[in-house]
Amino acid sequence: MTSGVRVRPVRVDEHERVARLTLAAYDALGVPHGHYRAALADVAGRAAHAPVLVGVRGPEVVGAVTYVPGRDNRFAEFDDPDAAGIRMLAVDPAAQRRGAGAALVAACVDRAVAAGRGRIVLHTTDEMVTARRLYDRMGFRRAPDRDWWPEPHIALLGYVLDLDVHRSPAGA
Repeated sequence: MTSGVRVRPVRVDEHERVARLTLAAYDALGVPHGHYRAALADVAGRAAHAPVLVGVRGPEVVGAVTYVPGRDNRFAEFDDPDAAGIRMLAVDPAAQRRGAGAALVAACVDRAVAAGRGRIVLHTTDEMVTARRLYDRMGFRRAPDRDWWPEPHIALLGYVLDLDVHRSPAGA
């Protein structure tokens, strides 16, 4: 599924490309994003405080995600001391369904496991059907107790992937 997609940190010269790609992916959902558009486009701002990873196929950046290493990160939408998070997953609409999203999510999971986190959390919306299918396939479970409404008309649906099964035994 992830064939041909390499994941690495975003480079400064790619910030504008990733901003355009992210806005295109979110715009393809057909729902207005209001003031959130500025946050989606601020790749440099995210990269200054959290790892922004890109999925690259050949020379082309085809997707991006922000990895949130813990609850103290400014991009955390959780208060769980044993969690990491995923924010703003976006795949170029022309490149969707070819493994980039899965590769980006897997890279975040790998980082969380390497950091010894017990779980990885994220939020999505009803409109993000393809992303929700991906999360289901990758073992995430719906976590309604993590749902929240940043605005009265926007429901963010919580998802969790428990990582305890991926941890090495103590002392190993």
